[in-house]
Amino acid sequence: MTPELNRLAGELTSVIDDVAAAFGVPADRTVDGELDCDPTRPGHVLCWQYGVRVEHPAEPERRLSEVVLPALRHHGWESHDRSTPRELITRFTREGADFTVHVARAVTIIGSTRPVPA
Repeated sequence: MTPELNRLAGELTSVIDDVAAAFGVPADRTVDGELDCDPTRPGHVLCWQYGVRVEHPAEPERRLSEVVLPALRHHGWESHDRSTPRELITRFTREGADFTVHVARAVTIIGSTRPVPA
């Protein structure tokens, strides 16, 4: 892993872990690793993907709107509502990184860093 990708991975992991903690119970890691981001040039552009799942979250809709959204906006993250009738979905983006919070029976958070040269 390049030093830049290592730095970006650490930042993304920290943000997603902080978001997961806002839902009040420990999260289970679902994805944590390097991803080849350009199928036309394998091995040349990489990003880091990280995700967690929070089972039985405490008041997920309220915590997303009253805790997570204001905190992330304060730190420069833009939010985009991608909700459906069956699931509350919010995508967050900043400086090429993005992650999505899915609220259904559980809370699933998954994201990736911006791509960097390998």
